[in-house]
Order: sequence, then structure tokens, then C-alpha cells
Amino acid sequence: MSERKIYLALYKGRRDGSGWRVWCARATDWLTRALTRGQYSHCEIAVRLTEKNNGGQAAYQCYSASIRDGGVRVKTMPLPAAKWDLIQMESTSEAHERLQRVWAETRDQGYDLMGALGIAFGLPQNRSRWFCSEWCATALGLPDGWRWSPNDLAAIVPALKRQA
Repeated sequence: MSERKIYLALYKGRRDGSGWRVWCARATDWLTRALTRGQYSHCEIAVRLTEKNNGGQAAYQCYSASIRDGGVRVKTMPLPAAKWDLIQMESTSEAHERLQRVWAETRDQGYDLMGALGIAFGLPQNRSRWFCSEWCATALGLPDGWRWSPNDLAAIVPALKRQA
């Protein structure tokens, strides 16, 4: 039996809607992109659950740390190409086991806002809290996960795939 495909999912979209929460989300996305000098403001490790459904969207089990969701979490969601870029990762049993191990060790831990800002401003990380790219880098087996932004991962992950 083949393993389900694993992707690094990178958010390049703009939140839809209106209201103060949407404007705050847009502002934090913009700030993340500006401080990390790239097009991505968030990342997830996504495992494809289904092929495209009637609406043309596949479903993914997405693992990450999200300020909007309060920290480390997993949720099922579509990743439309207009808002997300996907980089296929190694989908071996070892990769799935590492993902599940990191998830089990960190689930429900809080979001590390200071650590996320630390990428740009040199602020210290909190070892019991996570930001998105730190969590994803750890799940991918990269050292010093707190050093990576979504844009850093977008640059390094394709190079890692070529070396494998």
C-alpha cells in the first residue's frame, strides 16, 4: 500500500471577507511577508486525504501552529491553488512516522508570537510554544526549527528534495 502524499503547503493568499478580524489577518500576513522578504505568510504540513471532489478541490489533513487557531493544531481543509503553493515531500513511512511523532509531542501547545517575531528581530523562542514554520521545520527533520520562516522553507525544501 502506498503512503498518502505529504506536502509543504505555503500560504500566498489574501483572506476573504471584511471586518476587523479579516483586516487584522491581512495586516499580520503582510507584516510576515515584509519581515521575511517573500511571498508566503504561513505554512503547513499537508497530507492529501482525497482526490478532487465535485467542487474540484482535494482535502488535506493540515498540521501546523497557527496564531488564528491558538497554537499547534491539525485540521482538514482544501488548499486552493489561488491561495496555496504545494511542494511535494518525501512520502515514506518514516516521514509519516516523524510527522505523527512531532504532532503527538506538541499537540495543543500554544503559539509562539515572540519566537515568530524573533526571526526578524532576534527575540528568544519559547520551547513550549511554536510558530508555523518552526513546527513545520521540526516535522521535516530540519535542525533549529526556530530559525526558519515560511519563505526560508520554500527556498530550502526543493533543494533538500533534489539531494534525497
